[in-house]
Amino acid sequence: MTYCLGLQVDAGIVFAADTRTNAGVDYVTSYRKIHTFRPADDRVFVLLSAGNLATTRELIDQIGRDIEQAPGSPNGASLLSASYLFEAAEYVGRVSRQIQERHEPALSRSGVSGETSIILGGQIQGRPPGLLLVYPQGNYIAASPETPYLQIGETKYGKPILDRLADTRHSLSQAATLAMVSLEATVRSNVTVGTPLDFALYRRDSLALPESIRMEQETPYYRSASEFWQTGIVDMFSRLQPFPSQQQPGPQQGQ
Repeated sequence: MTYCLGLQVDAGIVFAADTRTNAGVDYVTSYRKIHTFRPADDRVFVLLSAGNLATTRELIDQIGRDIEQAPGSPNGASLLSASYLFEAAEYVGRVSRQIQERHEPALSRSGVSGETSIILGGQIQGRPPGLLLVYPQGNYIAASPETPYLQIGETKYGKPILDRLADTRHSLSQAATLAMVSLEATVRSNVTVGTPLDFALYRRDSLALPESIRMEQETPYYRSASEFWQTGIVDMFSRLQPFPSQQQPGPQQGQ
């Protein structure tokens, strides 16, 4: 399994993902799930992937090939031809769907799903940055001020903290910390999600490749933040008022 998260704030976008992949309990390995593209000076894109690794690899390779061959790429489409971020999402969704359909007969005979989900974020010059989730079927949704985050993969463990704290007014550093806590909660609760954790921080209007950060289980910041967060949760729980009892005391013996 995997867990990938995109969190958009006024200052930019934070992308975060674990690296664990598994094909059964006896085959566990690591695979980078954050992919960055800067095909021209006026645009930058970041893709997060969850699902079939072979589909994802072919998708990333084809996106790169289309950039190199543009405008001679198939149908003339590539990340270079998009004028809006949603057009880039449509292109990625179309290529992903074509790859899945091409391999579907063979995969279905083996009982394997070729589906992959993509979080696409970034910015094109003259347009605001954005964050979209591209489904395996090729359609997409976008993050919003009310829900400024998108998740794919094993989402349920890291969602509660996002629902409580995600805010577009956070600084990019605060958003990255929140993303890390969301991933840490998932790593703690699900063995199919694990370190190293990758982060990519894109600063609004920079149009530069995002800052990349990798954290291992023993990275000092990750270890101390995880311990501090756990201690804080235990402390807050201990401060809650006792649970109210509805039972009335019974009559004492001898009365």
